[in-house]
Amino acid sequence: MIEKKYFKTKDYCKVKFSLDVEAKKIDILGLNGEWKKGIAMTKRKDGSFTVDVNLLKDTQHEFKYLVDKKHWINDPETVSTLNVFGTSNSVLSI
Repeated sequence: MIEKKYFKTKDYCKVKFSLDVEAKKIDILGLNGEWKKGIAMTKRKDGSFTVDVNLLKDTQHEFKYLVDKKHWINDPETVSTLNVFGTSNSVLSI
């Protein structure tokens, strides 16, 4: 699930990413075009993962979740687009 919180006086949006999959570690890659260094999600007591990220307003981001450093998955609630590898990426518009 992705929740967006906009601020009238800020040039960014606070985005909360939540994912409920069985894993030890999940990173988000691709936000702001950063595919080499991921953003680590925090594992909660219920087993789900979450992280808050500030993203500039009026931007679009392609991203994927990297589960346990070996499985790439898209966000189940976003649209996706084809990438140069013949697979797809999630797309988030702010």
